[in-house]
Amino acid sequence: MQQHMYRFGEELRRRRLAADLSLEQLGKRVHYSKAQLSKVERGLKRPSAELARLCDTELAADGALARLLDTADSPMFLPDPGRDDEVWLMYLDKDGTSTLQPMKRRSLIAAGAASALSLPLASGPLPVDTGAGTLVEASRVLFDQFRRIGQAAAPRSLVPALIAQIHALEQLARLAGPRSRGELLVLASRYAEYTGWMAQEAGDDRTALWWTDRAVQLADSCGDEALAAYALVRRSLICLLGGDPVQATELADRALRSAAVPRVRGLAAQHRAQSLAVAGDHSAAMRSLDEARELLSMDTARSDAPTLGASHVPDVVEMYTGWCLYELGRPRQAAELLDRETSRLSPHALRAQARHGARRALAHAAAGDIDQACTVASELLSSAAAVESATISTDLRRLARLLGRHPRNARAREAARRLITVLPHQSS
Repeated sequence: MQQHMYRFGEELRRRRLAADLSLEQLGKRVHYSKAQLSKVERGLKRPSAELARLCDTELAADGALARLLDTADSPMFLPDPGRDDEVWLMYLDKDGTSTLQPMKRRSLIAAGAASALSLPLASGPLPVDTGAGTLVEASRVLFDQFRRIGQAAAPRSLVPALIAQIHALEQLARLAGPRSRGELLVLASRYAEYTGWMAQEAGDDRTALWWTDRAVQLADSCGDEALAAYALVRRSLICLLGGDPVQATELADRALRSAAVPRVRGLAAQHRAQSLAVAGDHSAAMRSLDEARELLSMDTARSDAPTLGASHVPDVVEMYTGWCLYELGRPRQAAELLDRETSRLSPHALRAQARHGARRALAHAAAGDIDQACTVASELLSSAAAVESATISTDLRRLARLLGRHPRNARAREAARRLITVLPHQSS
């Protein structure tokens, strides 16, 4: 690690001198002090990803500095999607907390809990297929309500109810006629995918991957191929958030090359753009965003079908464009775009408000607009506290560190302090 810091510092100094800039001049452009940059160049201070991207832009380095930073090299846990002998027991405590415990089926039976696996939903098939159709319609409405609740509640509080609904839909599918069985299983797969997202929001990547794989299994069982490609998109995001943009790009590329519906491939192009932006490749990231716009404009999914991906953002590609610009070291452009797009969010979509508000505040802070960053930070604190998102808390930590670089600014000190008080609740 220390050797890596020296390499970065040497390359930064070489490029700064080639651009005929003093430490003070570069510091003013990237909103770092001369002393901080000096420590980075001498290998005494580890550079942040934000600093690397800002310097890449100011020194026209085309991502060379960002690529010198470490990336996560530990393998991510990938559960076996074919483990049908594994069951999950859910424990609900009186204080409202819940835990999931994986067990082998034979171990469960040996422990005398076989009845937990065989409680029948009914004694025979549903009397008419239209009855199952009514259940599909009701379950779709309920799914929309769960997603609305997920915008304003802690993800851990939703997971038990979602799992119960998945189990109920699977049992209903077993009893339904052939016409409705497929619709019930497709809906169960959407519930499983959303459960994986809520698990990721809770900071549990292992559980998130397990439920994503379960969603693919359910979709495959009824001939729905979209989820298999979308699972690659979800894995891509997990890799990106875990600090591995290379693997994230490869997974998104696989989804993009698949025969999936345009919406899934559009979301893949969107995530690939974000991974390329983190890697500092401006041209490729912008091309991928253009491809995402084109594919998403071709989406012809039924309006009553559950939506894959973000459903509370009016223009998801524009929002991602803003974030990509930030990752590419163009915070002022990013702030302008994020200001416009976050103003279009529903006030009831607290999770979306907190996620994109945090990114908006980061962009303003990186652009040197500290007062505006503090204003945005104060607006999103209550939303962030309500939704308890592990992914949002990552951005809030970055924001607290950025504001912490301005100890003489009273508003920055207060905003950083308030952010820190929110974070323990989100990482618990």
